[in-house]
Amino acid sequence: MATSVMSVADLQRLLDTLSEQGREIIGPTVRDGAIVYERVHSIQELPIGYRESQGGGYYRLTSTSDNSLFAYTMGPQSWKRHLLPAEHRVLEATRKGRGFSVATDADDPPQMAFLGVRACEVAAIAALDKALLEGPHVSEPYRKRRERTLIIAVNCTCAGDTCFCASMGTGPRVRGGHDILLTEPYEVQPGVCLAQSGSEQGQALLDSLGLAEATDAQIAAADEAVAAAATSMGRTLQTEKLPEILREALSDTHWDEIAERCLSCGNCTMVCPTCFCSTVVDSTDISGRLATRTMKWDSCHTLDFSYIHGGSVRTSAMARYRQWMMHKLCYWTEQFGAFGCVGCGRCIVWCPVGIDITEEAARFRTKVSR
Repeated sequence: MATSVMSVADLQRLLDTLSEQGREIIGPTVRDGAIVYERVHSIQELPIGYRESQGGGYYRLTSTSDNSLFAYTMGPQSWKRHLLPAEHRVLEATRKGRGFSVATDADDPPQMAFLGVRACEVAAIAALDKALLEGPHVSEPYRKRRERTLIIAVNCTCAGDTCFCASMGTGPRVRGGHDILLTEPYEVQPGVCLAQSGSEQGQALLDSLGLAEATDAQIAAADEAVAAAATSMGRTLQTEKLPEILREALSDTHWDEIAERCLSCGNCTMVCPTCFCSTVVDSTDISGRLATRTMKWDSCHTLDFSYIHGGSVRTSAMARYRQWMMHKLCYWTEQFGAFGCVGCGRCIVWCPVGIDITEEAARFRTKVSR
């Protein structure tokens, strides 16, 4: 696979080309003191020179004097919010005389280009694909957006304080699921990215830019930067026999100890790039002429999530946290053949009390192996 050299000016030309094709470019930008994924038009809107300091329940942005574009790691948002809307109208029923008419969703999402998708997030999108596209019940809102999305991925050349994608086998190197792949070895080659195609569409875009081919030395430097990121993760998670260990620990008292800290706020599920649980809400206007059915994100940490006639199945914070962690690290492997966690570390950072899934998994491993 050919590797090209892309300057900052070339990257801007790529964005201009995508805009001319009618695509909305969604990329990282700084807003309200965090890296978020929103619509961008110019390279200048990217988080130039920004780094993140993260820990359990802690997130801060710092600015440096370099001009790196992708040296940040993980903000609070994932690409999920652009593929699976947090709120989506399913249908509307309008009263007409003695009858009514029903209009189903006619959503026509835009063509999108995701810029700066990390390896763990590419893996998260693949997990959503398996759950929402490949099963017996396809999510139409997700399908429409997914089919219209071009992915420009970025290899990580530095690891975050709470990253553990190397443990999960999902990063820091992107290994598929992209149209274009960028690597920015900013410490040794500032001002350039190395670019590779991952699809015919991506190759056509790179060909249109007339880029120069990268030298062996440039490719080696980029590979070394990615390899260094793999050995400098802020967290690790030992996955060998982990589903079996967690199953054996289902009745362990340590779940109660976790629940004493857990606020059941659902932050971990909201920031998780693979959580896809939802609920359906029916409502009517005050006149009774219009009824609407809306699908919204939900969380297994809420008491009503497991509600059936007669009450909720999981009434305690312990049962709800256990369900979430077991799904990510145990049940998901049975459903989809892989872990439901990609090692992004967001659940650690955005938990108000700093519950660390890697620490809790290690604790269960220690207790079961005694």
